Amino acid sequence: MEFLVNIRIGWPEDMDPARKEAVSTAERAHAAELAAAGHLVRMWRVPGRTENWGLWRAADPTELHAIISSLPVWPWMDVTVHALATHPVDPQPPLAADA
Repeated sequence: MEFLVNIRIGWPEDMDPARKEAVSTAERAHAAELAAAGHLVRMWRVPGRTENWGLWRAADPTELHAIISSLPVWPWMDVTVHALATHPVDPQPPLAADA
């Protein structure tokens, strides 16, 4: 399944800068692993905000929850998930794995 996921980060104002940097570094590394595994397909930053939209793949919503909650920034995330279905006028053909 594909999911459109909006993630907003709410860092505590009094968070230790070194801890924030360590969590951010771990987040980028884990996101790269999820991308290599085919779960994180695309990611877009919302300019001027600590927010992003991503196209994610998982077997089902339960697996997606496990994936998203494994991210190091999870404790500071506000997440909105939209499950996606194919549309008959989609100009992009399904990937071979989706067919």
